[in-house]
Amino acid sequence: MFLDHAKISATHSETEPDRIERLNRVYGYAVALADADGNVDCITKLAKLHDHKGTLMVIWHEAPTEFERLYFMKAWKSKIGDESTQVEHALMLQDPATADEASE
Repeated sequence: MFLDHAKISATHSETEPDRIERLNRVYGYAVALADADGNVDCITKLAKLHDHKGTLMVIWHEAPTEFERLYFMKAWKSKIGDESTQVEHALMLQDPATADEASE
């Protein structure tokens, strides 16, 4: 069982708690697509999902493949998502001290 799930946050989540619920559904949808493809790495590469005023921000520990990007596009574009294609991907910034230790 995988326990290190991505962090989920949303702009205005205090006044609009449905945003967090929507992100949880999108997360499940995208991870299910990855699982159906036999992609066991996708879930471990994912760091954070954030809904920024209707744009899905997908933050990764490692660069996603094109298929992994598509999982989140499909989920966000679906009825359970925002029904839009406003999805942005970025890499998690790495702490320079951690990067130095990893290269030794």
